[in-house]
Amino acid sequence: MTENNGQRRLRYAIIGAGMSGVMAAIKLLQRGDADFQVFEKGAELGGTWRDNRYPGLTCDTPSHAYSYSFALNPDWSQYYATGAEIHAYFKGVAERFGVMPYIRFNSEVTSCTFDDAKKTWTLGIVDGSAYEADVVIVATGVLHHPKMPDLPGLETFKGKAFHSARWDDSAVLDGARVGVIGCGSTGIQIVNALSTRASKLVHFQRSPQWIMPVVQFEYTPEQRAAFAADPSLIEAIRNDPQYWEAVYRFTEGVTDFTSPQIKEIEELCRQNLEQNVRDPELREKLRPDYHAACKRLIYSWEYYDCVQRPGVSVEVGQIDRVVPEGVLMKDGTLHELDVLVLATGFRADSFIRPAVVTGREGRSLDEFWATRPTAHYAIAMPDFPNFFMLNGPGAPVGNFPLIDIAERQWEYIEQLLEPVRRGEARTVEPLEPAYQAYEARRIAAAKKTIFGSGCTSWYLDKTGIPATWPWGYHDFANAMAKPVAEEFAFAA
Repeated sequence: MTENNGQRRLRYAIIGAGMSGVMAAIKLLQRGDADFQVFEKGAELGGTWRDNRYPGLTCDTPSHAYSYSFALNPDWSQYYATGAEIHAYFKGVAERFGVMPYIRFNSEVTSCTFDDAKKTWTLGIVDGSAYEADVVIVATGVLHHPKMPDLPGLETFKGKAFHSARWDDSAVLDGARVGVIGCGSTGIQIVNALSTRASKLVHFQRSPQWIMPVVQFEYTPEQRAAFAADPSLIEAIRNDPQYWEAVYRFTEGVTDFTSPQIKEIEELCRQNLEQNVRDPELREKLRPDYHAACKRLIYSWEYYDCVQRPGVSVEVGQIDRVVPEGVLMKDGTLHELDVLVLATGFRADSFIRPAVVTGREGRSLDEFWATRPTAHYAIAMPDFPNFFMLNGPGAPVGNFPLIDIAERQWEYIEQLLEPVRRGEARTVEPLEPAYQAYEARRIAAAKKTIFGSGCTSWYLDKTGIPATWPWGYHDFANAMAKPVAEEFAFAA
């Protein structure tokens, strides 16, 4: 920590070079703080958009809304951008804003240890090196540790079997017999993409999903030229009242599963199913038995069309085991396959783990998270000074645009650090009573949300409590606008 124009110059460590980590690095550079390092476990940046390369990958947030507010992109090719396009956008922004020299690739952080005497953090890196920092920004994201299904016999399969986030490019898909296990957004998108390529496509669904209909379209070259010439046209799309009305309807609706908003969402999904799936037997196979949005809501403009194509079938029975030839069901049905795609999601409770994090007076993060991953307003934790998370536990992941969330969280963190920069304190962390009171409010509210209405999903922690933000969009925006100073300890 050094002096700089009357302010302390802090040294930062950013863990992760995905969307949030790149944003944090840019924000530091913009304020003149260049004493930082970004540690990225992969060989290139991009996070989930680097790891996921499966056919049909698109974002379910409109492309102009899924953009940094300070780096609008006139060149999005369509309303919902592809994964490859989003990955290219993040790489381009990182290069344009000068972030690349600050990123250490292939540098997984294995430990973070707080020194009580020096008031600094020491990061252990996988190559055996160490890095000392005054402030740690954890930008590891949520969905980056693939969750493998417990399928007996999987290792005996003679074809290609792989997780959707570890796509095997050597797998032959055209004219092949393909099985897709899982019906979250990933499974739905893969089925859409392969429905015209595979000779046989089986979509294995443990529980079908409600599908919210949306419209996809391409931007014309003329529109893109107009966006480049006049950024206010992009802002008009980002601020489109219809889009934000849908966001508010969803974020207010999920807070109470008896609300009129959630009933409206469910009715739209029900109409989509009943009006667009012609075969009554298939329609009932695809009908969920839980409230819409209890699991993460699926947005698709084509799934019901794709799943009705020749050669595509839906299997809602119970899998017995995988055999060399394919997938054997409990009822004895054998689905012979050449490729088996495991779209089975991620371990959403990992965050920075498996890195070993040790806070003040030796407090272990694993111990702190023994019941569930948790943080004060999804950002900070008592006994972990100057340690902040972007899109951490309890953040509105899946509720509204992640970039908007991260940018608001960064402004919150910036305000918390101001007393430290001014030399009025060395560290900042939430007070234990304030954190406990917040967490009690969050849990009580979470139990009343649509996520706690009776289905199983990755939103639930191991005790069955929804692990996400349980209030509306405006509540989050207001909370991030200004930290409550009385809830934090600023220590010399």
